[in-house]
Amino acid sequence: MFRILKTQGAARRGEITTVHGTVQTPLFMNVGTAAAIKGGLDAQDLREIGCQVELSNTYHLHLRPGDEIIKQMGGLHRFMNWDRPILTDSGGFQVFSLAKLRKITEEGVAFSSHIDGRKIFMGPEESMRIQSNLGSTIAMAFDECIENPAEYSYTKQSCDRTARWLARCKTALARYSAEEGAVNPQQMLFGINQGSTYHDLRIEHMKKIADLELDGYAIGGLAVGESCEEMYGVLEALEPFLPADRPRYLMGVGTPMNILEGVLRGVDMFDCVMPSRNARHGHLFTREGVINLNNKKYENDPAPVDETCGCPTCRQHSRAYLRHLFRAGEMLAMRLAVVHNLWFYNHLLAEIRAHLEAGDYAAFVASQRGVLDRRI
Repeated sequence: MFRILKTQGAARRGEITTVHGTVQTPLFMNVGTAAAIKGGLDAQDLREIGCQVELSNTYHLHLRPGDEIIKQMGGLHRFMNWDRPILTDSGGFQVFSLAKLRKITEEGVAFSSHIDGRKIFMGPEESMRIQSNLGSTIAMAFDECIENPAEYSYTKQSCDRTARWLARCKTALARYSAEEGAVNPQQMLFGINQGSTYHDLRIEHMKKIADLELDGYAIGGLAVGESCEEMYGVLEALEPFLPADRPRYLMGVGTPMNILEGVLRGVDMFDCVMPSRNARHGHLFTREGVINLNNKKYENDPAPVDETCGCPTCRQHSRAYLRHLFRAGEMLAMRLAVVHNLWFYNHLLAEIRAHLEAGDYAAFVASQRGVLDRRI
């Protein structure tokens, strides 16, 4: 399933083979929470901008339109007309960040929907059932997401419970995948490492869940308030204990430099809503740094967003035109901006892979520090 093609220090160049095709790593997953990229992009747009894996969310799709409806429609791939891999987040993060009046027990979490207040229960078996109905390529295990900073003793209790939940996820998904009429009998399962910023808890938890020999492992609970230095420290502490023959996924990360630094520390997969969210507010990434199209200086600027970019937006439109669309409140502004930012991310990852193949990745990262994340 996962093959390492080349390494440079801890950084890895590889590929993941799935029932929905083979993808090249390191990669960035484009986030379509409710089976759609916010900003008006469809599956054909994703193909054009170089997306390899689309990410949707269990919690949101369970609430609307309902995972049973998606199963009746032939699964999430048919529902959204996407023939490449899909990863579904387990819903754990949304349960803990959006849900009201939640109550955590060993069985799972009882909570009220953030949409209409109706009572819902989700645990490992429920999350796996929903994801089995969706038929995603990769299902994420149900875990508890705790805030940073977190108290040590509670973090340890939470890690232990998440490990027990993971074992239940593995058993449940195997059972659902074996059922007649399963949307994707070859659905993969990734476990999630937790432990806040405590290196000893992270390592202890990783050792415990590695014994389950899952298809891949994610690092969760980061980019939620801690500093970049703390996040990188966790990655460095964990790297020797992450199974070398499995994909490694850093959840919810992040900026272009976060990704470059994450790859340097052995991460293979990333996702983040930031590029599309920032785009919808006029903040666009370029190879020289980040620009804000709301600034008046772009009012009569005939240049594309990025002179080096080959995206449809930069090939056809000027900064002045995009700024006008934002100022006029036109929906097209968000669509063109999101196309650019996601193209930027997907092609930055392609460049990362090329430098890993060339053997000069560390030098490439050094050349980008202080450039990609600077505000122009």
